[in-house]
Amino acid sequence: MKEYSQLVLKMMEHEEGCPQRIQHFLKVWAFARLIGELEALDEDTMKVLEIAAVVHDIGIKPSLEKYGNAKGSYQELEGPPIAEQLLASLGWEPGVIDRVCYLVGRHHTYDDVDGVDYRILVEADFLVNIFESGMGPEEIKDIRRRIFRTEGGREIFDRLYVSRFDG
Repeated sequence: MKEYSQLVLKMMEHEEGCPQRIQHFLKVWAFARLIGELEALDEDTMKVLEIAAVVHDIGIKPSLEKYGNAKGSYQELEGPPIAEQLLASLGWEPGVIDRVCYLVGRHHTYDDVDGVDYRILVEADFLVNIFESGMGPEEIKDIRRRIFRTEGGREIFDRLYVSRFDG
């Protein structure tokens, strides 16, 4: 869909020179889309989820510039205004922008997850972060237990990571 292509290109422009972050959001987007399809999300929820997956880490760059690091709380603070501006420039509907900005502003907050879009975004981000950070078996088991609630997310998690702690 052309609208997603434009969004991805804008995010690539935002992250220009940082292939790690570009590849990260592309992987999160792919996993979020897959989980969303496995969970049979309606079209509107899927749209919000996919957009949020693409822009979820938009706050990293300004956090690094402003605070010298990109811890989750800084990303959640700095990301939503930039996401709002980017999405508005591409003509997304205000309701979509509001929900995406809410998700960007909470994607490192794992309590009070309100909505399947939020749940899937967190799960997709963890699927990628586990791989990118090289976590050990006990930490991976704990994440599976604490974070993963959707059937689709659990299925993908198990196919990716169960063999790392099953023997």
